[in-house]
Amino acid sequence: MTPTEVGRDAVNESARRPRSEDHATDRRATDGRATDGRAERGRQSRVKIAEAVLSLLDDGESSFPAERVAERAGVSRRLVFHHFADMSELVETAIARRLEQLIEQIRPLPTSGPRATRVAALTEQRARILEWITPAQLTLMRLQTPGGRVAEVTREVLDLARARLAEIFAEELERLPAARRAEVLYGLDAVTTWGAWYHWRSSGLSAEAAAGTMEAAVHALLAATDRPRSGR
Repeated sequence: MTPTEVGRDAVNESARRPRSEDHATDRRATDGRATDGRAERGRQSRVKIAEAVLSLLDDGESSFPAERVAERAGVSRRLVFHHFADMSELVETAIARRLEQLIEQIRPLPTSGPRATRVAALTEQRARILEWITPAQLTLMRLQTPGGRVAEVTREVLDLARARLAEIFAEELERLPAARRAEVLYGLDAVTTWGAWYHWRSSGLSAEAAAGTMEAAVHALLAATDRPRSGR
């Protein structure tokens, strides 16, 4: 059979097929596109509403009435509750989103070179991120039972932060016996996470002074690696 005959047979087969089959196929394709389109619009609306909560948070708001969120998002109050069962679910979604944004800000830091340079780089990054995340953390503290996604992302943030410390100060930590190494690592973790930052800031230190305190604490802990205790 020649290519021309093959092409002619294909055309003839198409002509013999009932038009209802063509219409059914077209309808399924159209319905699929419509479903995908609705799902994407729904996803975009959820993101827009969650971002509205974060926008209010960044403006210093401590509560999030549905009307204010809807106004900031440019949607109706009804649409807010179409996408979220209640305001607690919405706030938890927004907080989880902010924590995910925090993870994106944790950029690689130097893992070799002078200790002072590594400590300074770590302190600058942590101080900037911890000050930025404070409003969301304060809101998180008001949530009596944070949702599973918030807890999951919080744990991911903490684990990542500790792992980065181990990488940045591997040279110093490797000098220590295992037990002592864990002590110093968790000490470094304690003075570079939000709990310590909030304590310093709520005690009246400026962001600059709090960063200086963090840097001093990190140096003090790392000094222990210069004279490791034997037998531990």
